[in-house]
Amino acid sequence: MGRWANKYVIGLTGNIATGKSVVRQMLQHLEAYTIDADSLSHRAMAPGAPAYKPIIDTFGQFILDADKNINRAMLGGIVFNNPEALARLEAIVHPVVGAAINALVSRAQQRVVVVEAIKLLEGDLGQAVDEVWVVDASPESQLKRLVERRKMPEAEARQRIAVQNAQSDKLSKATVVIKNDGNIEETWKQVQAAFANIQRKLQGLSAAPPPAAPVVPAAPAAPVQAPPKQTQRLTPLDAAPAVSINVSVKRGMPTNAEAIANFINSVANRNINRMDIMMAFGQKSYLLAQDQTDRVLAVMGWQVENLITRVDEFYLASSIPAKPVVENLIVSIEAASKDLQSEVAFFFLPQAIAVQLVDSFEQKGYEVMSVEQIKIPAWREAVQEIVSQQKGSVILAKKLGDRVLKPI
Repeated sequence: MGRWANKYVIGLTGNIATGKSVVRQMLQHLEAYTIDADSLSHRAMAPGAPAYKPIIDTFGQFILDADKNINRAMLGGIVFNNPEALARLEAIVHPVVGAAINALVSRAQQRVVVVEAIKLLEGDLGQAVDEVWVVDASPESQLKRLVERRKMPEAEARQRIAVQNAQSDKLSKATVVIKNDGNIEETWKQVQAAFANIQRKLQGLSAAPPPAAPVVPAAPAAPVQAPPKQTQRLTPLDAAPAVSINVSVKRGMPTNAEAIANFINSVANRNINRMDIMMAFGQKSYLLAQDQTDRVLAVMGWQVENLITRVDEFYLASSIPAKPVVENLIVSIEAASKDLQSEVAFFFLPQAIAVQLVDSFEQKGYEVMSVEQIKIPAWREAVQEIVSQQKGSVILAKKLGDRVLKPI
């Protein structure tokens, strides 16, 4: 039995570049609430965050960059081969991150919660969860990911793999092992099967005699949160004249990958295929807006990472009333984001689309914003990452909730 009452918590771990984040994202598709403990540790070090000043007091001002941020690469170089320095750093950061995890798990509306942590089993967190999932990959797959995706020099990548605690130690303590050597569909099948086992277990627990006190039925889930109809037909909208439409929004699933690819190709003159979308599902989610005949009106690609919502793909069919489609998507994104305890939402729109839609966003409380206007370091860093990939995008921002790692 885990630490948190009325929650079933999966501790997700595995060595570097095994694909933990991909599996975490898949579990989010299955409507688990997910937490990235390693990202929380980065946020804990941001200026004003609880661990910032203690780290500077311990290691010195020289670890700051020109903007007064902690240079994590420099700090990592100090503690990387110095167990005593690493222990001092962890003594500062771990309590802060532990408190944030406890707050997020306790506030989560979902019954199943996933906590991803590379050092899950080396600390107290491993004893607090209900199951331990270990993501496993061959050393060859790890090396390829570090070199190709993280652009790490091969010598450094081999060193990073070599100094990790033995993967065999993690595997020996695993409740579930997910093999992730590159076939995304095989990984998805494993995750689905293991998650279904948890659901059956929870259904068995819920079959116990009800308490004597009356139970108030839960409110129905918002449409975007409801399990999608796996067999639902998805067909791109043709160039029919604009007419009054009823808009519904649903979360896309890997079973919709081909339909999503076809729609994007039809409206954006792209040449992507089903496997491209399957790979994207390892990093993000999709929302589909449809009319009353199940024709696709729009597709949004989005993710909540580090408590920040980023919508970095937005495809809209032509010759439709854009306003109701956009407004329904905004409402659905915000509902899903708040369900994932996101603090802020950022939309990144191409200039051509933004000109047409900015009024709809502003009516929903969004502001056009530049990177320089974003004062919170974690938010600014997340935005800068997308802007560097999508130059010329218009940034629309809206605060959604309270910050978890509040300034001190």
